[in-house]
Amino acid sequence: MSHFNDFNNAQVAKLPNHLKQFIVAQNYQKYTPIDQAVWRYVMRQNYSYLKNVAYYPYIKGLQRAGLSIEHIPDLQTMNDNLGKIGWGAVTVDGFIPPAAFMEYQAYRVLVIAADIRQINHIEYTPAPDIIHESAGHAPIIADTDYNNYLSYFGSIGAKAMFSAKDFELYEAIRKLSILKEAVDADAAEIAQAEKNLRYISENIGEPSEMALLGRLHWWTVEYGLIGTLENPKIYGAGLLSSIGESASCMHKDVEKLWYNIDTVNYQYDITKPQPQLFVTETFQNLIDVLEQFADTMAFRRGGTESVMKAIACKNVATAVYSSGLQVSGIFTDMGISATDEVTFIKTTGPSALAFNGKQLQEHGKDYHADGFSSPVGKLKNASQLLEDFTPADLENAGIIVGDQTELLFDSGIKVVGLVKAILKENDKVILIAFNNCTVTESNGNILFRPEWGTYDMAVGAKIISVFNGAADKDAFEAITLMSEEKTHQLTYDAKTLKLHELYQTVRQIRESGENDDQLARIFEDLKLNHRHDWLCALEVLEIVYHRKNHQQLAKEIQVYLEIKASKESDHTKLINDGLHVIKNPVSQLIIED
Repeated sequence: MSHFNDFNNAQVAKLPNHLKQFIVAQNYQKYTPIDQAVWRYVMRQNYSYLKNVAYYPYIKGLQRAGLSIEHIPDLQTMNDNLGKIGWGAVTVDGFIPPAAFMEYQAYRVLVIAADIRQINHIEYTPAPDIIHESAGHAPIIADTDYNNYLSYFGSIGAKAMFSAKDFELYEAIRKLSILKEAVDADAAEIAQAEKNLRYISENIGEPSEMALLGRLHWWTVEYGLIGTLENPKIYGAGLLSSIGESASCMHKDVEKLWYNIDTVNYQYDITKPQPQLFVTETFQNLIDVLEQFADTMAFRRGGTESVMKAIACKNVATAVYSSGLQVSGIFTDMGISATDEVTFIKTTGPSALAFNGKQLQEHGKDYHADGFSSPVGKLKNASQLLEDFTPADLENAGIIVGDQTELLFDSGIKVVGLVKAILKENDKVILIAFNNCTVTESNGNILFRPEWGTYDMAVGAKIISVFNGAADKDAFEAITLMSEEKTHQLTYDAKTLKLHELYQTVRQIRESGENDDQLARIFEDLKLNHRHDWLCALEVLEIVYHRKNHQQLAKEIQVYLEIKASKESDHTKLINDGLHVIKNPVSQLIIED
């Protein structure tokens, strides 16, 4: 991907390859005049309502993020503006895996879905779209306390352990969201996907770290309120970008609770309005709760329980020895002593060794293609830990390159072989390689035989940390830098293209301030050929209502829309909200902001 576009933004430029692979081109020219009108409609609605309930000055926040009410944002403008506050933005294709999403946040890069919701899902869409991501997440990003929380959440979330079930859930959500936004989706297929998603969420079992963090993310970043229980303000992006729920969430029947570590016990359902919401007094409190939760996680605790989480995850994880050596792979087995200490760990399939996040030379997954296993613990009767042995200690213990040696661990594991190499990093012994080596457990069970080749023995008394993914992701993950061409270009029929032209003409008339004599003809065309459309008629009404020079036409359009609103239940609220904003215009309010 030599032509990677970093938009001249320092944060985007820093992204590692394993994250760059999700980026797609925005293809700004694919947005149709209807898409632009949908953006403008939602933003005007949002502003008209949010000026009273949003936590921060909405318009100032939009401007600081490079967004406007009038146009779908383009990535270059957003990056120019976000760069000033130490953030960046990229576009991706729909949902990306949660761990990658978290890591982007840690790198201070906003991930924005490049697509925009269709007009028939204008109020809410389960699929991530550019309205949710940029109008929801971006305006608040200028708040320092908040953006610190976001990037800190990302760095912790990127280490969270998954369960195999979480992957099924992610796939089910992605599938449903794609189906729901597809033009030709079959109702039966959607119903089946919804049923499948419900089944997986109801049978998820003991929630993983990622599932629990997902809840904290949901009740803060997506649905959070700040202030007091009696008079909270909205900062969550899910609320800020859903015209429906930002109004309904303030009703008395949506319970308001203080946000604290207990919030982790509340599950959520992405397909329904929220039964309760959580209020934080400050953004600092969000960081404090996150810190409390992080203290329970495998990456900070290590030990038996953490290795068990890695085995349950059935996906690549990393275990860190007290010497600093990092073992990445799919963990399949472990030994446990009578006092519940880890005595050995084992991975199956391609594995790699790293130190400080950098893969060790010659210890990538080609070399450890069939897995890795090694004892953990202290040597019997040794006064100090093997990882802390000085060159003199090694010599006294008979661990000399070229010599035969025998190591007996407290756990009863015995390693006998010819020392081939001793690897040290930061004054710690991290690995000893043996030729002609046999490894046995105290019960005689053989863990390694001489004919299997070189035995690389990890050194470390304890497993101090276990986290999701590989230690050196760029070296470990097969990076298929995906091609930029994958947003399915919709093809529009002749009638829809004509409607696009009408929307485009209305925009030109509004922006130029002239040619409003064409509006009567446009309205006739809409009534005759585009009966299903309501938004273009609203935009025509907005112009004649404010220019006051076509009063008769304004009355006609208003009656047409009122009848439409009463007959078409899907459009009732949308049309009525649109009429409300026309009569209580946003433009005067922007000046007061």
